[in-house]
Amino acid sequence: MDLIREFSMLPLVVTILAYQFGLFLQKKWKSPVFNPLLIAIILIIGVLLLTGYPTADYQAGMKTISWLMTPATICLAVPLYQQLQILRKDWKAIMAGICAGTLASLFFIFIMCRVFGFDQILTTSLLPKSITTAMGTALSAQTGGDEAITTAAIVITGILGNILGVPLCRLFKITDPVAQGVAFGTSAHVIGTSKARELSDLSGAVSSLSLTVAGILTAVLYPVLTML
Repeated sequence: MDLIREFSMLPLVVTILAYQFGLFLQKKWKSPVFNPLLIAIILIIGVLLLTGYPTADYQAGMKTISWLMTPATICLAVPLYQQLQILRKDWKAIMAGICAGTLASLFFIFIMCRVFGFDQILTTSLLPKSITTAMGTALSAQTGGDEAITTAAIVITGILGNILGVPLCRLFKITDPVAQGVAFGTSAHVIGTSKARELSDLSGAVSSLSLTVAGILTAVLYPVLTML
């Protein structure tokens, strides 16, 4: 065990290998169930449990990767810039969709927390589930929420959006790239945007815009809901 802990690169190596294995499964079976991030999470949890490797040491070893999350999110502005002309044409519909999706997410979580009798800490931790981790955890921390719960809720929301987004679009016959981009970006933030980019460049650009605006709108409305 001491030898394992002394290997400071272990968290990074395990994470990369787990994610690469998830990519391999996804390419082999081409099923949304084999989401690389989901596979990586399951494998990493299994490794930590089997080896007894402390989660605190794992988190410390992943600080570099965690730090890169914010600049990686900013890089999503590139496809947004490339599709700027098209976005200008549909900006009213895009903004309406983002506002509707953000409001629906916030108020649905708020109402369900009240229905199930969740306390204030759990409620404030779950409200920012549909925005990026960097923004969601910051909001949660400022209002006394649990950052770990917020992070878990955000990751689970993104993975579900990534896995179920395409089947739901088929079910409800949502074929327009702009509508698909708004749906993925507003409901499933960066992880959903990665799936939107697989559909088309336009969907990816709209999704990038949607997750940004949804994050800002959530930051404005979130304090109001936490005071109710």
